[in-house]
Amino acid sequence: MTYDVILPAGGHVKDDLAAESGTDVKAMIRFGDETILARTIRVLGESGLAGRIVAIGGDAVQAEAKRLGAHGLPEASTGPENILNGLKWLRTQPNPPSKVMVVTTDLPFLTPDIIQRFVDLCPTDRAITVPLISRKEWEERFPGSTAMFVTLGDGQWTTGCAYLLDTNALESSMPQIEKVFAQRKSKIGMVKLLGPVFAYRFLRKTLTVPQIEAKIQSMLGCSGAAVRGAPPELAYDIDDLEDYAFAKKVAS
Repeated sequence: MTYDVILPAGGHVKDDLAAESGTDVKAMIRFGDETILARTIRVLGESGLAGRIVAIGGDAVQAEAKRLGAHGLPEASTGPENILNGLKWLRTQPNPPSKVMVVTTDLPFLTPDIIQRFVDLCPTDRAITVPLISRKEWEERFPGSTAMFVTLGDGQWTTGCAYLLDTNALESSMPQIEKVFAQRKSKIGMVKLLGPVFAYRFLRKTLTVPQIEAKIQSMLGCSGAAVRGAPPELAYDIDDLEDYAFAKKVAS
């Protein structure tokens, strides 16, 4: 089975990383002889799991996408809006998809095998699937690197940046997704979205992954799953100069 793919590629970086990498656009950062966007499109093609690919970003992103046989769309003001615009375009095409893959374009260690492993782990009866990576899995793959983990009653976790999504669920839950996106870098902000009971459990470190799954499913009005055992590479995104330097070291 193949999935149409949405690549939100509107992210920008701070001045120090832009100066070091030669671009202020995350997707256009180069590792070796290709940009992260080019790697992502290539890897998706080699996986055999990708149908149509649409990348949403600025002029450079659109030009790169077109050069690589993907479709490009102008960027909107937020990441979720970019995803929604990609979905709207796919729905204008013949045989519009009922499920799509969304992959961010700041993952320097993406490979065809990683895409395949994630898809194989995703339950087919869930509308939204999100990769979940433990601190142990992360540190075994990227020792000495940094990442934001949330400490729960059943472990320390971070989420990855590739998703399988039912298109109807994606569109209907977009207002809630916007709220989550706005708090994505804040542990406290994310917990506040879940309500005071969850905030209390979080502070007491008794909150668990299944409890969060159930709450988010209730908030979004659709089924979902946090996919345990997902490849740690799905969580290594380039946010700052430290991420970039470490990725260059690992890739060399």
